[in-house]
Amino acid sequence: MPTTHEDSAGHLSTPHTSALVTIAAIALITATLALWRLGAADLCGGNEAVEGVFVQRMVEHGEWLFPLENGREPMYKPPLFHWTATVLSHGLGLRKVTAFGLRLPSALYAVAGVIVTMVFALSVLGPQGSFLAGLSLAASYQYISQARVGRVDMALTFFEALALFSAAWMVQRRPQDDAGRDAAMRYVFAAALGLAVLAKGPVGAILPLGAVAIFLFVNGRAQRPRALFSPGSAILAIVLGSAWYITCLVAARYGFLDRQLGSENLGRFFGGLGKMAPWYYAWPLILNSGALSLLVPFAVWAALRADHGDQGGQRSDPAIAAMKLLAIFWVVTVVFFMIAAYKRRTYLLPLWPPAAVLLAWWIRSLASRRWGGVLRAAFVAACAAMIVVNLVFIPRREVRDCLGESFREAAEQIARAVGHDEPLYMYGFQGEPAPLLFYLGRDVPVLAGRLSDAPPGYVILPANLWASLKGEALDLEPVLAAGSGHGALVLLHHGRVYAILD
Repeated sequence: MPTTHEDSAGHLSTPHTSALVTIAAIALITATLALWRLGAADLCGGNEAVEGVFVQRMVEHGEWLFPLENGREPMYKPPLFHWTATVLSHGLGLRKVTAFGLRLPSALYAVAGVIVTMVFALSVLGPQGSFLAGLSLAASYQYISQARVGRVDMALTFFEALALFSAAWMVQRRPQDDAGRDAAMRYVFAAALGLAVLAKGPVGAILPLGAVAIFLFVNGRAQRPRALFSPGSAILAIVLGSAWYITCLVAARYGFLDRQLGSENLGRFFGGLGKMAPWYYAWPLILNSGALSLLVPFAVWAALRADHGDQGGQRSDPAIAAMKLLAIFWVVTVVFFMIAAYKRRTYLLPLWPPAAVLLAWWIRSLASRRWGGVLRAAFVAACAAMIVVNLVFIPRREVRDCLGESFREAAEQIARAVGHDEPLYMYGFQGEPAPLLFYLGRDVPVLAGRLSDAPPGYVILPANLWASLKGEALDLEPVLAAGSGHGALVLLHHGRVYAILD
């Protein structure tokens, strides 16, 4: 991303060293927020743990392309996040996947997202705008909390932001700007689109491209698509975005394509996985990051209404064109997910990098008015307070939410009792079994039918279920009671005991 800004005379100048120091300082703050006690909480949620199981198959079993959960279920999402985690694990010499190792890619993508956001803001808003944009991201509760979750959403957020910022830089550039940088931005834009698809599917390209298309149409810039893509960059975007899907097709891994493009994309959009009301996002939009969330809609509205003076090809303020594109992306994303039948709060995460730049632009513009300096100081103070809250509260909340929910202790006890090559099954579990599978570190086939019909070997079932079934399965004997709380399990054996217990 170009790192120049305009001085008061309208000439491009190299950013001061202090601006680069500011970027490094806020990146360091974000890294602290994202990495502090990152592995303290166990993997308790099924959505995070299932990604951990797929990363385990890659790291510990070398299944880079087509890992299966429990020997049966294909991946829910494309593999970019999982590949990132695998590369990091190998680079750090880690042979086993831990909660920290699984979450590390999200933390690093979050830090990279802050850097690219601040660099873009520096190029169009100057050092003050860069500082305010980075501070906003570090203060965002949703951004920092999701930086500490081992899921694909932060990878998607980073590459959508990179695509959007590179497009925004191109649409607001002036003829005298460096053409070589413009050409480089085409490839950055294309690579970011392709990698966004590889992170979470076609939506990673649909939303940035949709926002760009609307911006170009509204502003009468029909010639700009040719400026955004060259033949080579278009090919790069297509290859990066489609290569893994084509590999699935060539390898006849149709289950992966059905899961990814069928249930995970079309199913979520049209209601195959459930439906939520259109107003589902009302509270998350205004409350997911406290006071910052309340301000974002005002910044978006101000950008949409701003006049960038695009008359006869002359622009009085090229930065406003970029802000309009960011605001359109914000609106397009919100409308898209409001229309979609299935909704989740994390779908709003990619809004935060462009929202941070919009907030910086809006606060900076208000600072020129009466009491503007006081407003800017209050904004900075509020962000600083929210950063402290994020540092203290989020790690504690993660540990607290997992109390009594983790299967780690039970899995460790079961692993000591059952040899890795001995038959082990599970029975009666409701919902996603990934949290238990992750800590067991092995496939555990699920038994259906009557418990008394279990084959020889060991069977794991919830302790509360065993209390109601033990009278019906007299030929299965309890070997141990493991874990506590909702993670309490009973290990049964059928036939001869395979392992010698301590």
